[in-house]
Amino acid sequence: MIYALTVPGPIEDVQEVRVLEWHGVAGQVFAVGELVVELETDKALVEVRAGQPGVLRSVLCGEGDWQALGRPLAILSDTAEEPLPTDTGDLALMAVEFEVS
Repeated sequence: MIYALTVPGPIEDVQEVRVLEWHGVAGQVFAVGELVVELETDKALVEVRAGQPGVLRSVLCGEGDWQALGRPLAILSDTAEEPLPTDTGDLALMAVEFEVS
């Protein structure tokens, strides 16, 4: 299955976040609990960890870019062989765990 990794939320008084650092490249396999991406708000750091296993297929929002809550950051899949869709609008959401500090 193909999944969208979206900006997690809700985060109190936050509308968008900036991507600080990706912890993988296309083809990287993530296990549950592994750090996928670090984000920042005006006041806090947000660590986004995989809530399910997956393969990072495509980064949609690069380091330094801002993205609104709920918008896609990347595309992941169960396996690296699955064909990617041309339309990312109806993708299932990847389960994530996030911590705001």
